[in-house]
Amino acid sequence: MGKYIELKTADFDSVVKSEGVALVDFWAPWCGPCRMLAPVIEELAGEFEGKAKICKVNTDEEQDLAANYGIRSIPTILFFKDGQLVDQNIGAASKSVLSGKLNALL
Repeated sequence: MGKYIELKTADFDSVVKSEGVALVDFWAPWCGPCRMLAPVIEELAGEFEGKAKICKVNTDEEQDLAANYGIRSIPTILFFKDGQLVDQNIGAASKSVLSGKLNALL
């Protein structure tokens, strides 16, 4: 099973703003909906291994990064293609919704 990438400010650009598709989950440990979404993110990391980067950003630890992307509520999921922000999902979403958005970008 694939593993999602835990992003820090220092490595965000090199991972997300490169070629390919990336899903970035902005979350926090105290957030109930974020904890509900965590197994879905792990499953997507396995299913899209080698096809898309599945990433998580802890907003408590990376407040500047969250502010740069205007994250006001969590979970917020941003979708990037070839380094460009192309879609977003605010709030918990089903696996089928997220995988559908990823497949549309591949």
